[in-house]
Amino acid sequence: MTDAVIPPEHARVLPDPQLVSYTHWMYALHTLSALMGFFSAAFIATAFVFGLPSIIAVIMNYVRRGEARGTYLGSHFRWQLRTFWFAALWIVVVAVLSLPLTVVLVGFVTFWLGVVAVGIWVVYRVARGWLKLRDGQPI
Repeated sequence: MTDAVIPPEHARVLPDPQLVSYTHWMYALHTLSALMGFFSAAFIATAFVFGLPSIIAVIMNYVRRGEARGTYLGSHFRWQLRTFWFAALWIVVVAVLSLPLTVVLVGFVTFWLGVVAVGIWVVYRVARGWLKLRDGQPI
């Protein structure tokens, strides 16, 4: 009887367990920033982008991103960075679009709604990514 051979394109490269733990820590830091925004006067999205835990997680991500390439963790590193930078971009867009409307007081409402929407999106992205990581799957 012969054993089945797995083609190289379907072989799964398993990452270093320490790198998996490292990725969990990055998700935990992003979650901490979001929680800080939820339980304080700040918004989730602004605390996520400007909060020290998320900034540390982004630095951690850039430092070890090369080690994750070629494994399923590479998708998690990319997911986290895109979540952070797109959240920052959308906060700037919402602020710029709402600024002219503050003259008629509508801008405060549009800014609030926009930042809340970005915050919900951030929570979704962090939760979805962390759950996929827990299951050992790429995102």
